[in-house]
Amino acid sequence: MLEYCLLKCRAEYGKFGPCALLLQTKVIKMSRPLHRGVSATRISGSSNDPLDSQVKVKTEREELDRNHSSFRLLFWLPFSDNVTGNGFASDPFTVGAPRSRHRRLQEQLVSDLWDIGEISLGASKMKELEFCPEEFENYIPCFNVSENLDSGSDGYVRVCRQGSRQSCLVLPPLNYKIPLRWPTGRDIIWVANVKITGQEVFSSGSLTKRMMMLEEEQISFRSESLMFDGVEDYSHQIAEMIGLRNESNFIQAGIRTILDIGCGYGSFGAHLVSEQILTICIANYESSGSQVQLTLERGLPAMIGSFSSKQLPYPSLSFDLLHCARCGIDWDQKDGIFLIEVDRVLKPGGYFVWTSPLTNVHSSLRDKEKKKRWNFVRDFAENICWELMSQQDETVVWKKTSKKSCYNSRKPGSGPSICSKGQDVESPYYRPLQNCIGGMHSRRWVPIEERATWPSRSNLKPAELALYGLHSEELNEDTANYKTTVHNYWSLLSPLIFSDHPKRPGDEDPSPPYNMLRNVLDMNARYGGLNAALLEAGKSVWVMNVVPTTGPNYLPLILDRGYFGVLHDWCEAFPTYPRTYDMVHVEGLLSLKSSQRWRCSMLHIFIEIDRLLRPEGWIIIRDTTPLIESARALSSQLKWEARVIEIESNNERLLICQKPFFKRQAS
Repeated sequence: MLEYCLLKCRAEYGKFGPCALLLQTKVIKMSRPLHRGVSATRISGSSNDPLDSQVKVKTEREELDRNHSSFRLLFWLPFSDNVTGNGFASDPFTVGAPRSRHRRLQEQLVSDLWDIGEISLGASKMKELEFCPEEFENYIPCFNVSENLDSGSDGYVRVCRQGSRQSCLVLPPLNYKIPLRWPTGRDIIWVANVKITGQEVFSSGSLTKRMMMLEEEQISFRSESLMFDGVEDYSHQIAEMIGLRNESNFIQAGIRTILDIGCGYGSFGAHLVSEQILTICIANYESSGSQVQLTLERGLPAMIGSFSSKQLPYPSLSFDLLHCARCGIDWDQKDGIFLIEVDRVLKPGGYFVWTSPLTNVHSSLRDKEKKKRWNFVRDFAENICWELMSQQDETVVWKKTSKKSCYNSRKPGSGPSICSKGQDVESPYYRPLQNCIGGMHSRRWVPIEERATWPSRSNLKPAELALYGLHSEELNEDTANYKTTVHNYWSLLSPLIFSDHPKRPGDEDPSPPYNMLRNVLDMNARYGGLNAALLEAGKSVWVMNVVPTTGPNYLPLILDRGYFGVLHDWCEAFPTYPRTYDMVHVEGLLSLKSSQRWRCSMLHIFIEIDRLLRPEGWIIIRDTTPLIESARALSSQLKWEARVIEIESNNERLLICQKPFFKRQAS
């Protein structure tokens, strides 16, 4: 195959530069079909002798090196008649071409041939990754105990260091079961799927945590319970304090996205789903009884995030409402710097809702220390231009000002200063907390009451798009393309899901159910087009839109459309627990990586995808043909079932993979 490629390249093009293009446009045949529900155990028969393992790895490496050497030989021989005295092949079509260009073309060809040679060795020649030990079941890189002890923090903070990620495949816990489909899975989860004890269930402190009933194999969040009435009444109370009739009027008041800090187990957000409110839970890392893990298991948006020493990875002016119900944050500490961070991510005219015993006026009057702390928070909120709208029992509601002029009218020295342009980074990525008011220099300063309400908000006005250098035609084209893409994805998944479905010859496969997926991760979200198309198609999903830190930053656009997203460096572990997502979408990310020479390999990224994906979950990768071929080869190392699909684009292919359900055996 390699000789044919080189000879054809030389005969048709006369130089080696277009060989890479030739390799990109070659036809890819489909690999073996996928099957749903594959179960397996740890591969048996492998030697435990470290010497045998070393000999095996050494033998494979030597064979790869021999093949690599033969690729180099093949590269030099066809062009030996044009080799100059400098040792570089001359270009018959270019007079005086720079030597550096020749070198780059040669290196690209060697790289392409090496990639193809590696793939041609076959899956049997590529060493499959081992399974992680049992203690990795809930492992999150960057939240390692020893690293956090070194950081001097009271709790777990995010510390990503070189080599902090695992190089093995995380197995699910013993007795793990595939989560129930939405909306049933919102109210019932399998207790074996999460790390929590009965004691943690019954000793949970917050209202939303107490909304659980532990049964033999399940944890139930029952809507008919008296505790649910408490959350419903609580939501109704918040709406009235804002000046609304009930929570069904949140949308009309401009509230679409809520950041729920220390969310318990997500019951506040679960209640608001029916009102088309997108509530995102953030909470600290917890080794057991995790708020984030249980919330995600219910099919509700969540990620690990904390108010410690770093800014949250969201742009300024991101959310319509921030909610803290006994969330465990001492807002009066560190000179109010946590309240400044709340102000930064809150949209103009947005709301901050705080429920705490500290805000109970009657109890505070009897306790001088509580009164002092409450007075600090109340006065600080006033100094950052928040209006105290209402205070009932233990709940307080503030409204952030919609007018920038408020900050200039404050008394000198009465509150934190306004950040300079250098300090006011619109989309920080875990930067240190700033002791100044951010978002003031943003062109996105638009009060929530002046924005279009949901779902019209998702189609931004031309003036809003202009802030990002976009035109309506570009967003409309992106939306139209993703509508077709989502339709095609569902059509492609149908025969894979129902491969064992009995049907007569000529009959079509049934359409996958609308609730087949719930938690979706888009690793390179761009404008949020996949999110928009999935919702418009009536799929019961929420999407974690991730904007890579090394690419164009459209995260503010995504959040302004009423979706959720986060900045992330994909050479680091994503801040969530294993088995979070039903589907991972990877479009153009590998090209972005290869063009920028990231510090991590494609394999490292795929190992992270495997950690994030639930058993029987799907991976859809769209990219250039050579990168898809490399991805297909790596998929065998991760034990994924893979299929390459040809698409209309001449230089792109689609790779659809499914993660098998490997069950851990009882020791």
